Amino acid sequence: MAHDPLDTVIGFGDSAKRDIATSAKFVTLANKLEAAGDRQTAVVEYRKAVNADPMNVEAMFKLAYLLDLMGEEDEALALYEQCCDTPPANVNALLNLAVLYEDREDYAAAERCLRQVLDTRPNHIRARLYMRDIQASREMVVVEEQDRDIFKRKAMLDTPVTDFELTVRARTCLKKMNIRSLGDLLKITEAELLSYKNFGESSLIEIKKMLSNKGMRLGQGLEDAHRQARKALMEQYKGTGKEAVFAKPISELALSVRARKAVQLMSCQTLGDLASHTEAELMGIKNFGATSLKEVKERLADFGLYLRTLDA
Repeated sequence: MAHDPLDTVIGFGDSAKRDIATSAKFVTLANKLEAAGDRQTAVVEYRKAVNADPMNVEAMFKLAYLLDLMGEEDEALALYEQCCDTPPANVNALLNLAVLYEDREDYAAAERCLRQVLDTRPNHIRARLYMRDIQASREMVVVEEQDRDIFKRKAMLDTPVTDFELTVRARTCLKKMNIRSLGDLLKITEAELLSYKNFGESSLIEIKKMLSNKGMRLGQGLEDAHRQARKALMEQYKGTGKEAVFAKPISELALSVRARKAVQLMSCQTLGDLASHTEAELMGIKNFGATSLKEVKERLADFGLYLRTLDA
C-alpha cells in the first residue's frame, strides 16, 4: 500500500496465537469507513480488530492515529506506547508518541522514542528534525527554570538596551539600528551587527559578553521563532497525509547556485527549516536579491509552503 503509515518498522517478532482472520476483517471494514470520512465508526471497528488480535499493530496504530486526530490524546498515547512495546517497533508510532510526549513537556520520554528510531536509521529526516526541536525545547525550559516567573522574563526582554553597561559607540549604533530592547537584540545575528556602518569587532565582543552573562546569545530570538514556525507547520499538516512535506531535503527545490548558497548559509536542511524564515531574513544575506527571493518563494509554493510572516 503506497504511503502506508506502517510501511516502515524496526525488527521482527513472533506471532502469538490470536484471531488474525477476524481482526483482518474488522481492519478492512474500518479502512473503508475511514476512507469514506466516517472516523467515529472506523474507530469502533479498529477497536474490534484490536480486541480480536491484540498483536495487530496495524489496527492498533490506526486506532491510535484516529483518536489522536479526534483529540483523545490520553488513549492515543497509551495505544502508541503499546505499539512501540509490541515487536516489530513501528517507526511512525515512535514519532507520533514523541510529539505527544513533547506536548506534555516530557522531553526525556520524547527523546527516548526518537533515539530508538535514530539508533537504526541515523539519517531519518523527520526523526532528526523532531529531535532538534525537542532539544531546543529542553534548552528553553532550562532558561525558563532560571527565571521561573514568566512575567519577570517578559519584563527582562522589554528592558531597554540603554540600561546595560555598554560603551557610547555600541549604544549609538544599536539606537540607529532601531534596537531598543533586549528582545530586539536577541533577534539580531552577529553578521547583521557587523554589517552596520561604524559597528566594529570590539562592540560585538562587548555585547556578546553582556548577553553571555545573562545566559543568552545573539540570534536566540530568531531560533525560537524558527522553532515555533516549524512546529506550526507540523500541526498544519497533521492529519492531511502530507506531514512529510516539511521534512523534505532542500535539494528537492533544485535551486540555482546563488539561492542554494544563501540557503546553506542559514543552515537550512529541510523545507520546513526554510519556510520558518522570513523574506527579510533572506534578503539580509549577502548577494541574495529579489530574483533569488522570487525563485525560493516559487519553489516552496510548488510544495504548498510559504515563507514565515512576522505576524505568524
